[in-house]
Amino acid sequence: MHISKRKLEKLTNSKGLTLKELLKCAHTSKTAYYNLLYKETILPKSIHALADVLNVRPSAFLEEMTPEEKKIRYIGKRTDQIMAENPSLDRENVRHTLILLQEEPINRLRRGLIRGRQINIYR
Repeated sequence: MHISKRKLEKLTNSKGLTLKELLKCAHTSKTAYYNLLYKETILPKSIHALADVLNVRPSAFLEEMTPEEKKIRYIGKRTDQIMAENPSLDRENVRHTLILLQEEPINRLRRGLIRGRQINIYR
């Protein structure tokens, strides 16, 4: 697998970005970009070796993360960062707060009210 310069340019233009802006937003240097662009493959040799043994293309067993998986992974990493800085916090409350912060304010309010009512019922 390699990067298609044509496809990347098309996607970049469709977002109204220049290559320079894209690289800046992605925190990627021009050197890294051109290094990847001109590589025959961007996958590690071990991935190709597995595919060769199975007599398939690497794409047969590779998957992309769904947006939901990315969100879950972000929340987990961010929770770990916050807990490392503030070990006295309740991990579940930190995680829950991060989940709520990704929602629209009105939905956050509704969920907070529901949770508050549930906690109040058990007291």
